[in-house]
Amino acid sequence: MIASILIGLVIAIHCYIVVLEMFLWQTPAGRRAFGLTPEFAAQTRTLAANQGLYNGFLAAGLVYGLARGSAGLEFQWFFLLCVLVAGVYGGFTASRKILLIQALPAALALGALWWGV
Repeated sequence: MIASILIGLVIAIHCYIVVLEMFLWQTPAGRRAFGLTPEFAAQTRTLAANQGLYNGFLAAGLVYGLARGSAGLEFQWFFLLCVLVAGVYGGFTASRKILLIQALPAALALGALWWGV
């Protein structure tokens, strides 16, 4: 039960990231979330939308894993590990904030899955 709640949190975070990267990148909210200038946001909007799409796939894989119940555990493990790796990589290459926003929730969900809670 706790693992499912934490996975739901990871899904919600990634859905929010999808919206920010695909639709709000050039808005004040999107620029503030990522610390962007209007010029840089305009120059990178296509890259951000592409990145948002990938985050959407991570969320979709986790939704599928949850929807399948115990038959979807492999999907939950796989996509949580993908989120964790992406979060750690982003945390060390782009912003330390990503470690808290993306990697930590995935790590907690993985821990809950491991312990069966």
